[in-house]
Amino acid sequence: MEPTNRSQPLSDVQLYLSRQASSVWRYVAEQFVLGVFGWIPSIVGIGLRALFYRLIMRLEGMVAIEKGVRIRFADQIRLATGVYLDEGVYLHACPGGIDIGEGTLVMHHAELHVYNFRDLPHAGIRVGCESLIGEFNVLRGQGGITIGDRVYTSPHVQLAAVNHVFSDPARPFVEQGITAEGIVVEDDVWIGAAAVITDGVHIGQGAVIAAGAVVTKDVPAHTVVGGVPAQPIKAITGDDPPPDLPIHF
Repeated sequence: MEPTNRSQPLSDVQLYLSRQASSVWRYVAEQFVLGVFGWIPSIVGIGLRALFYRLIMRLEGMVAIEKGVRIRFADQIRLATGVYLDEGVYLHACPGGIDIGEGTLVMHHAELHVYNFRDLPHAGIRVGCESLIGEFNVLRGQGGITIGDRVYTSPHVQLAAVNHVFSDPARPFVEQGITAEGIVVEDDVWIGAAAVITDGVHIGQGAVIAAGAVVTKDVPAHTVVGGVPAQPIKAITGDDPPPDLPIHF
C-alpha cells in the first residue's frame, strides 16, 4: 500500500481559509457576524447589518445590505454612504479590495470577485458614485477594474480583467499563465444586456455598448459600438431624439 499523506487534509483547509479571509481569526469573526445577521429579512435586517457589519468591514454612512449577501475578505471592502447591495450579491475582495462609491446600487446575484491568488499588482474593483451594477453581472478584477460615476450595466454583463495564455498547442492552457491588463470604464457609460468587456479595454466617457456585444478594443468617448467583435455604429453628436418619441424623467 502507498503511504497516506496525512498533511494533505490540513494543507487543504489552510488553502481554503487563505482564500476566504485575511487570517484565521478574521475568518472566524467575519463568519460569526455574517452568520448571526446575514439572514434576517426586511428593513429590520437591513438596519442590523448597517450597524453590526461595521465590525468587519468599512461602511461610510448609511448603507443598505439585503439578506443573503455573501462577503469574503470583508476587511478589504469599502462601501460609501447610500450603497445598496441586493439579495444574492457576492463580494470577494481577496487582495486588491473592492471599493463602491456613494449611491451606487448592486443588483441581485451580481458577483464582484477580485480573484487575486497570484499577488497581481493592480488587482481590485473600484466603482464610482451613482452607478448601477445590473442583475447577474460578473466582474473579475485580477488586472483591476475601474468604473466611473453614473455607469449603468444591464443584466448579465461581464467584465473580465484577465485572459488565459494559450499560444502553445503542446501544453494545457492552465499551465501557460494569464495576462491581467485591467479594464477602465469612464463616467456616464451605458452597457447593454449580456455584453462582454474583455481584458485591456478602455471605454471612454458617455459611450454606449449595445446588448450582446463583445468588446475587445478601446471604445472612444461618446460612441455607440455593437457586434462580435464590437465595432463602431455611430457617434453621439447631440442630435435631438425623434419628436414623436416620448421621453420620461
